[in-house]
Amino acid sequence: MPFTFSIRKMQSDDRIAVAGLICLSTSAWYESHFGLRRFIGGPRTTEVYYDVYHSLPGSSGIVAIDDYSEKVVGSCFLHIRPTHVSLGIMNVHPSYAGKGIASAMLRNIIESAERLNKPLHLVSSAMNLDSFSLYNRAGFTPYCLYQDMRFTVPEEGYSVCLPEASQVRPATIDDLQGIVELERQITGLERPQDYQHFIENPELIWSVSVLENTSGDGLAGVLCSVCCAATHMIGPGCAVDADVAKALLLNQLNQYPGRSPVVLIPCSSGELRDFAYTLGGKNIEIHFAQSRGEIPVFKGLTFPTFLPETL
Repeated sequence: MPFTFSIRKMQSDDRIAVAGLICLSTSAWYESHFGLRRFIGGPRTTEVYYDVYHSLPGSSGIVAIDDYSEKVVGSCFLHIRPTHVSLGIMNVHPSYAGKGIASAMLRNIIESAERLNKPLHLVSSAMNLDSFSLYNRAGFTPYCLYQDMRFTVPEEGYSVCLPEASQVRPATIDDLQGIVELERQITGLERPQDYQHFIENPELIWSVSVLENTSGDGLAGVLCSVCCAATHMIGPGCAVDADVAKALLLNQLNQYPGRSPVVLIPCSSGELRDFAYTLGGKNIEIHFAQSRGEIPVFKGLTFPTFLPETL
């Protein structure tokens, strides 16, 4: 009997199966390529992906179903934002690789973006040539390169002194409009509901820091982080220059003494990169920001992340 599958919208009954697939597929890829284990807490830790993508307005997912077994064999999330659509984490069961499942899910999401007449964005590993080829063949163009750096924050935190560090403070809901205006100024993109969710922090896993302009007129930078059993990353965020970015990065890192968060550092900023090295940051992977459609032009520095997918 030939293998066939169907694509449909993700449903609440898929939550546990999707979490299991994310855990299995991602772990299998990292173990086979780097000998590294991911999601060592098992699929319960990856339920957060379903939960977050179904809490944020405009977010949803699709699944691929084996027509014979009715098993979930592929999943992907998407996030509709005011200016663009973001493609979230995509997974295919290792036993079903090479059967066209990823291509079919990607076509489905491309069609959704085209119906909305919005560009489709994603951040993908430069070290996964299969996924790079998948997106490249579908018309995506890389436009920004990031180096994933892992930091081991000292138990007492970093004692580095930066002039702008004293200007960093926790964000409040009153900062939301300023954050939206700042990101629009730097990237041309908007995602107000993302930042509102991070600030309100219903899952108790988010942190948001801002840095005000010295003139007191608006913000010069914002940086978020997520810390949970599945992932510990700093981002998303943006900053008008490297000095602001360094102060925000230092502030976020010092919120996690004794821990090892990952940050995507824009390769275009030598000053920020060198600062990251002075803090002991170590490169662990490389990622591309890619777009199918209009390519953003950045007028500052950006920090992407993967929960939820950004840029």
